[in-house]
Amino acid sequence: MAVVKRIFSNVTQRYDFLNHLLSLRRDIAWRRFLVKRLYFFSTFRLLDLATGTGDVAIGAALAHSKVRVAAVDFVQSMLEEAEKKVAQAGLGKQVMFSRGDAMNLPFSEGVFDAVTVAFGIRNMPDRHRVLKEMHRVLVPGGAIFLLEMTSPQNQVFRALYLPYLKTILPRLARWFTKDPAAYLYLAESIIRFPKPDELAEEIRQAGFAAVKKFPLTLGITYLHEGIKPG
Repeated sequence: MAVVKRIFSNVTQRYDFLNHLLSLRRDIAWRRFLVKRLYFFSTFRLLDLATGTGDVAIGAALAHSKVRVAAVDFVQSMLEEAEKKVAQAGLGKQVMFSRGDAMNLPFSEGVFDAVTVAFGIRNMPDRHRVLKEMHRVLVPGGAIFLLEMTSPQNQVFRALYLPYLKTILPRLARWFTKDPAAYLYLAESIIRFPKPDELAEEIRQAGFAAVKKFPLTLGITYLHEGIKPG
């Protein structure tokens, strides 16, 4: 976890720009798709884990004016950048930030209608523990929304995409960041991440039902959803 924290601390100032550049701005569309899938019915509270620079938290707050967002990350510099963006958007009363560990959430049971993680679950060393924590803090009927990059399942596209991850992406990153190792790590973490069906099974094993998965941009990214039975 210390390595992950160092990497993301070092790329904070360029994080949004590099993500937009290296995904050809598809990351914006992926987050919008997640936000459109959100629904609220009981507490009207959202927990956004690994919030990064706060794009999902801001998108959710803009789309759902009655919702209050608890945005959590374990990298202080990311939180500071996110707070600036929230202030600029005039959402300071709707989005609250805190530094925390997704494996040991500082929230009571059953306080959120939804939990989101965008491009962060692959950086968490104990996914089962994180999923159980998400399950704990949700109200019955609440849902998780996990947006994550993965290796494409189509063999032809995979053969083209993996060289991009391993060689082209880190070279591009060197032009814009002093820590290209961050994007070597990104490539490796995507390649090692479970296949969509495997992640769906992990979600079920953590106690979630009605698990769904949505492939985005030829399967580069998937949105997984699961509901806490009530």
